Amino acid sequence: MGNIARRLAELGLTLPTASAPAANYAPFAATGNLLFIAGQLPLKDGKLHHCGRLGDGVTVEAGYQAARLCALNIIAQINAAGALEKVARIVRLGGFVACTAEFTDHPKVVNGASDLLVEVFGDAGRHARAAVGCPALPLGAAVEVDAIVELTDS
Repeated sequence: MGNIARRLAELGLTLPTASAPAANYAPFAATGNLLFIAGQLPLKDGKLHHCGRLGDGVTVEAGYQAARLCALNIIAQINAAGALEKVARIVRLGGFVACTAEFTDHPKVVNGASDLLVEVFGDAGRHARAAVGCPALPLGAAVEVDAIVELTDS
């Protein structure tokens, strides 16, 4: 068992099966030492969790939990790419929050993904990010997160 797999076990986290793309795109793509992870939804056991919009029925805490699920699915895609133990650092996250026009706590929601990645990868999990609002996301999800990951040469 590698360091990251061990850390996941210590945190009581089980990686889900990486989701297949919902349309004509790859779930991840690598170029050089970078791995780009397509947007991940808050799926658990193959079912979408935390649907709706922040500021209109979905709480910040529910959004935070949705972002954590998105991050766990990002890690599952890294694993599917055969790179779980090759992560040099999480470079950037893009966090998308389905919300009303008045909602302004996007960073608090996307912290769910950021916090999980730091818990799992330590300092290598610290990243730059964007947290933006939008009127709707695929399948009615409350949150979607994508990532850019730097891999080691080995």
